[in-house]
Parts: sequence; C-alpha cells; structure tokens
Amino acid sequence: MSIVLGILTFFLIIISLFLVLIVLAQKAKSDGGVGAAMGGGMTEAAFGADTGNVLSKATIYAAVAFFVIAFTVYLGRIYERKHAHAAANNALPTISVPAAVPAPATVAPAATTAPVTAPVTTPAPEAPKKP
Repeated sequence: MSIVLGILTFFLIIISLFLVLIVLAQKAKSDGGVGAAMGGGMTEAAFGADTGNVLSKATIYAAVAFFVIAFTVYLGRIYERKHAHAAANNALPTISVPAAVPAPATVAPAATTAPVTAPVTTPAPEAPKKP
C-alpha cells in the first residue's frame, strides 16, 4: 500500500507542476498574461488559433486529476494509519505467566570493615655450601 501511495504522490506533484505551467501560459482576459509575455504567440503556434480553448480544457482536466489523486492519497493515508495502529496493538500476543513462589532469602555474612591482607612469607635462608 505504501508503494502505491508513493507513486500517487509523485504523480500528484507532477500534475501540480503541470497545472501551474498551464495556468501561467493562458492569456488573461485583459492584458494577455504571463503567457503572452513569455512566449508571445508561441502557444497559438503550437496549438492553433483556438489556443484558449485547448488550454482551458487542459486546465480543467489537470484540476480534476489533481483533486481526484489528492483525495485518493488522503484516503490511502487514513487507511494506512488505521491499520498501522491496529497492527501495533496486536503485534505480539499477551501470555499470562503464573505467579512464581519467591525463593527463601539467604542471609549473607556480615562484611568486616578491616581490610583483608595476604600473609607475607619470607624465603628460608639457604644453608652454607660445603666444598
């Protein structure tokens, strides 16, 4: 499901960029708009004399596709979140463990405060050697 939502999100971004470019290429009712400033009559040369009609239809189709895909991604994310939350609650089964009887405590001997030292041993003197 996550892969499908990622692909739809990618197409949503592409359609939104296309929609912005199509709107900027259209002539305004009064001035001619950014499309006239950027390309002059380039859109008319590319699409013919009825450029306004072609760009208007492209804008409508792109807007409808944008809203449909945006709504689909929205519903997909809600579906994904609900199932992720449900899966998190049921990730591991709960196992009841019987109560164990505690073992009797053993008493440790009292610690002495005097430091423990190892006895010092000195080597025995060697006997003199006889020639």
